[in-house]
Order: sequence, then structure tokens, then C-alpha cells
Amino acid sequence: MASYTFGIDFGTSSCRSLIVDLSDGREIAEAVYPYPSGQSGVVLAADPDVARQEPADYLAGLENTVRSALLTAAGTIDGFVAAEVVAVGVATTGSTPIPVNDTGTALALLPEFSDNLAAKAWLWKDHTAHREAAMITKIARHTRPEYIDACGGTYSAEWFWAKIWHCLNTDRAVFDAAASWVELCDFLVGQLTGTSSPNELKRSITAAGHKAMYSKSWGGLPDTEFLATLAPELAELRGRLYDSAAQTTEIAGFVTGDWAERTGLKAGIPVAVGHFDAHAAGIAAGARVGVFVKVMGTSTCDVTVIEEKDGSVLPNIPGMCGVVRDSMIPGKTSIEAGQSAVGDIFNWFAENFLGDGEALEDVSEQAAKLTPGEHGLLALDWFNGNRSVLIDQRLTGAIIGLTLSTKPHHVFQALVEATAFGARRIVEAIEASGNPLKNIVAAGGLPSQAPWILQVYANALGREIVTSRTILGSALGAAIVAAVASGEFETVEHAQNVLVHYNDVPYRPDLVATARYDRLYVEFVFIHDAFAVDGPLGRVMKNLLTIRDEATRTLLTKETTRAR
Repeated sequence: MASYTFGIDFGTSSCRSLIVDLSDGREIAEAVYPYPSGQSGVVLAADPDVARQEPADYLAGLENTVRSALLTAAGTIDGFVAAEVVAVGVATTGSTPIPVNDTGTALALLPEFSDNLAAKAWLWKDHTAHREAAMITKIARHTRPEYIDACGGTYSAEWFWAKIWHCLNTDRAVFDAAASWVELCDFLVGQLTGTSSPNELKRSITAAGHKAMYSKSWGGLPDTEFLATLAPELAELRGRLYDSAAQTTEIAGFVTGDWAERTGLKAGIPVAVGHFDAHAAGIAAGARVGVFVKVMGTSTCDVTVIEEKDGSVLPNIPGMCGVVRDSMIPGKTSIEAGQSAVGDIFNWFAENFLGDGEALEDVSEQAAKLTPGEHGLLALDWFNGNRSVLIDQRLTGAIIGLTLSTKPHHVFQALVEATAFGARRIVEAIEASGNPLKNIVAAGGLPSQAPWILQVYANALGREIVTSRTILGSALGAAIVAAVASGEFETVEHAQNVLVHYNDVPYRPDLVATARYDRLYVEFVFIHDAFAVDGPLGRVMKNLLTIRDEATRTLLTKETTRAR
């Protein structure tokens, strides 16, 4: 009897389900569900830092994509039956915390909170909590340096505690109504297995370790004394969260009869502990010690795994988004870094820079013909803040060198180069910590869309880049983890040996192009560091945002007055 697992990926704009053949990693059926709410699934507001989502969209996506993928498999694979699916894995964006009641129901699903932004899912790229994140960083550096060292030296506005504290500061009614807060990956596993009650729900160590300052070495979540220095209410909340987190290769529960009826899955099959999408995609691209995986999409998340030199102390690698034991491969320490906008920058360019009749494909083709430095530009890729290595959401994008001769394809190539230079900055930071990276793998949807972009990356990094064969890495990674959790494979590495595949032809650096990019990179690092908090231009971007926010509030006040 054949065996399959389901991997379900909840991304920024859609949910996607994938059925994987465990004999060889073949992807036999998939289905996608675009979230219907907001703008491309994201609920926005007048405040440009707001990015929320409707929990109802996630549940609809779970039901629709699983049922649709099963029907596709039955129609294309001779003899396929749903009973051959032996396990389910779930991967989601993160940190995307959701306020829930004592049964684990998202507050946004209750009538009294259905229109309240604070009651919805706080999507990973919501940056409203930047002030709270700065305070967490400041206080932790003085009182709990071990907490902040494990976060790369800076706590992010994109992460768990900052968002919850911001909710406390801006919508006390939602904060008080929340029995607990649950990461999206845990929320969905709880729904599927009937274990959604905060007291019963298994929490993912990936989410806990990378976003919530969780570590067994200091007893789990941050202690109540530290949280009380932020706000007494956060210290009280700690007791309603969790004491321990589970590895993603553990079983969280089993598909309930209700969800079996709604999806077509067999009731009682195991569901793995929830995962983050980028970490799952890293597993699907073969992340191991010395293998650095770039998961490239709307943003980029970078992951790798290292051997611990001292099992009692987590390594301190400045600028990383978490150094966490067991979060990808049990027994190993994972490193996460990334760039908050990559594909989003290219989409922004296409939507706002191109005139009537201009297509991004044509501009891309022109950009691909440019030699390094030909356009005379240098850009910073911080259009959605800097995730690594500065970890500062109040940084913004920049393009230097514009002249009256600058053309759209010049700008586009400069933006691509900015993301490549940002990637190189991350690679160098990891290697500077004593962890050499032997192989670089590009994964995600972006590498398949414009091969010349990957060549720019190879040239800018001066490294060979291999590409993952799958474009559904997060879903495949979730399916791989589910296979390990259900006992189909002994370890993640064993599963990778069978289920992970690469494209045959790598991208190799051109030595002449790399030499030119080395010179440009020196200038990139100079302006990159100049805009850091302690750099000579450290205040400029933040002051611009402050002035923008003041002007926005003034306009909103005037509009409200007129409406009255």
C-alpha cells in the first residue's frame, strides 16, 4: 500500500496543500486557496504599519485545499484513496499571534470582536509594535542579556511579545478578553486535532524559540520578573501561555471526526506539531550543517543548522532572528535570518514605476543585459524594514545615484542587487561566528521566475548557488516533518535523503562580474552601516517616518472632524 503525507502551507496571501509520495518525494497533487479578505489576504488600515488577517480565512483555506487536493489525487493517481495519507503537517507565517478565548477560538470569530483589528491575526509583517520592540530590547540588554543574545541582539516588532504588548497599550478590551495568545501554526494544529484549548495545545518550539524568547536553558518563556518590568499584565499573562514547547517532529494530536468530514482526510491520522513556513522550506531544501538555504518569496528567510560547540550555552550571533535548539532538526541548533522584503520590492516596482504598456518581463529582460555597475546606482532593500543584520523595522529603502539618464531597468537591477548584497551581509555574519557555509541553496517561488536574478546573486556572493526542485518548499517541508512524526522515517535527515531533490544545473559566479560586485559591495556596506542606529545617518529614516506619522494623524483628525 502506498503512503503519502499532507503538507499545508499558510502563506501571506494564500493557503496551499500538497500531497507527497513518501517513496520518492513526488508531489502528486496540490490545491491553493487565496484568502478573500483585505488586500491580497491582508487587512490594512490608515496606519501603514498595520497588517492583520482574518482567522476565518485560514479555516476556509484548510478545508478547501485539503478536500480539493484529495479529489485531484483521486482523479490522477490510479487506485489512490484518502486512507493512504498517513499524516499531516502544517507550516505558517510567523510570528503571527492570535488572541483566543479559553476554548482556543480566535476572538475575531466571535460576533463582539469580528470588526476589531486587534482581535484578528497579527500578521508577521505588522510593524505597529516597533516602540514596544525597542523597549524590550533596551530592558533585556540591561537585565536579561541572554534573552536578547539569542535574538541576535535586537527584538523585532514582527515578534510575539512586542505585538501582545502593543495590543495591551492600544486595545485593552481585546487584551483582557484573550485567555491566551497562540501562534498561527499552533492555532491551526489545535483546530485540526481538537486540542485548541490553551491548556491542552502543544506549542511549536520553532515559534517559541525564534519569536517568544523561549529556551529550556532559562526555564522556558521569559520569567515573570522580566515581563513585569515591561508591564505587570504581561507577567500575569505568562501563566496563561505555556510552560514547555514541542519539537515539530512530535505528534500534536490526531485529525478529529469533524475535520475528517470537512476535508476528506481519514479520522485519527497523526498531525505533527506546527512549523514556520521558512523553516519547513529549509528542510525541504536540505538544510543541514554547512548548508545555507535562502527561502525566497515576498520576503526572504534564511536558515541553516549548526553543531553546538558547548551544549550548555547558545552561540551568540549578532543580527540573527533567533538561534534555537531543536527548532528544525532535533539535536541541532538552527539559525534564522532574512530580509523583510524581496519579491515585495519587485512587485512594488512593477506596480508603481512602470508606465502604460510596460511589462515587468520586458524591463527584466533589459536589466538582465546590464553589466555590474553600468547603471551607476546603489540601493538598500529595506522597503519593509531590515530583518537582518540590523533588525530594525524603522529603516526604509533607498536608491542612490539617480540621474536624468536613469531608466526603469536600471532601477530594477539595482533593487535586485540590493537584495543580493543584503544576502551577502547575512552570509558573512554567520561565517564570522565560526560557522562556515559550504553550500547555498535557493528555494521558494522566486528562483523559478527569473533565472538572471539568481545569476546576480551568485555573482554578488561569489558563490555557487543550487536551486531546490520544488517551488512548494513550505508545504513539502511540512509533509516531510509529518512523515518523521508518524514514524515513516527515523530522522529528518533520513527523510531528506529520500524526499529532497535539486535542479541539475547550478548558478556559478562569473569572476569578472564578482570582482565588480566586490567593489560595489564595499560601498553597500558603508551606506548600510551608516543608517544603523549608531551610524552617522542613523536618525534620518526614523525621523522621516515620525514626520510621516504625524502628518497622517493630522489628516485623519481633519477627515474625522469633517465627517462629524
